[in-house]
Amino acid sequence: MISYFFDITSKITKIPSVILLLAIGWLLNQIIGLSGFAIPDLNVILPILGTVGLILIVLEGSLELELNRSKKKLIGKTLLISTASVLIMTAAFAIWLNYEWGIDYREGIINAIPFCIISSSIAIPSAINLSSAKREFVIYESSLSDIVGVVFFNFATFGTAITLTGGFYFIGQFLLMIIISIIASLILAILLGKIDHHIKYGPIIISIILIYEISKIYHLPALIFILFFGLVLGNIDELRGVRFLKNVRFTRLNREVMLFKDVVIEATFVVRSLFFLVLGFVLETEDIINVESLRWSLSIVVLIFVVRFILLKIAKLDVQPLVFIAPRGLITILLFLAIVPADKVPFLNQSILIQIILMTTIIMMIGVILSDKKDEKAKAIESVEDVTV
Repeated sequence: MISYFFDITSKITKIPSVILLLAIGWLLNQIIGLSGFAIPDLNVILPILGTVGLILIVLEGSLELELNRSKKKLIGKTLLISTASVLIMTAAFAIWLNYEWGIDYREGIINAIPFCIISSSIAIPSAINLSSAKREFVIYESSLSDIVGVVFFNFATFGTAITLTGGFYFIGQFLLMIIISIIASLILAILLGKIDHHIKYGPIIISIILIYEISKIYHLPALIFILFFGLVLGNIDELRGVRFLKNVRFTRLNREVMLFKDVVIEATFVVRSLFFLVLGFVLETEDIINVESLRWSLSIVVLIFVVRFILLKIAKLDVQPLVFIAPRGLITILLFLAIVPADKVPFLNQSILIQIILMTTIIMMIGVILSDKKDEKAKAIESVEDVTV
């Protein structure tokens, strides 16, 4: 309920709910610590919430993507920017780690990717007051950044080394997963429209998680299925011409898809809220105010915004306020936690992770507030000029 209150008031306060949730979780920990109550170790909950949260975030992001001709230019531009951003920052980060610390390039790439992905769960709500064109850009760019980053992370962690042979093997597994995803997505989409029982969305979501976990067991890029399933449902009208779907009642299916999308959005909200509350609760104060890690955090944040500024300039887009909307959040934490101990770079610790999330989110908040004030001033000048005329 607290998270819901933060969400509905963020339009007025301009404060991202993630900062407030982390603060509430940390404050609860301090109060309970002073009261002497014994609380079980909540760190064990984070991976569970993280896995479910990752599935729901990618599913929600893919459901938002409309694949039609009217969106062709927007999709192309946002895909190019999000992909270039992830690749350039990852490469720069990995080269720096190798030069400064002698870290193997594969390990450097694995550790760099989580810090190079925009969090759609923070960026999209923060763009609510922007113009429709800019808001749409943020939705597509952040959603694609999540997806591109996760697929790249899957590839980087797929084998023992990033080689040409490993790349071809991953492509083979990738194509196999696409075939499985298309078949499974169409079956689940048809079931969504066919099931008459009053309980239908729960079994569909459980089936999605089951297919994801089975794919992970066989070392397949499991999130590809989530991506395809979301794209199929989000663009179900584009399949009206498919011959073997001629008996499907698309009007009813569209209605079910809209309801399913609402369920996914609300489930993502609940899981995201719990995740950040628990993370805030287990957060150590030393991680936030760690001076030793601050210079590394600042270096990474500077890299994030420099690369973003250059890419927006090349794409000939309005730099303000888009340059500020590059928060790191849930996806960054989930991928960071997914790195196996053997691949972890010791000094890239939880302190750096938390500091980067807080800094990028606060910079976004300040940038959006200043942009709103400029927009209001511009509108006021325009209205005065209209009256004068």
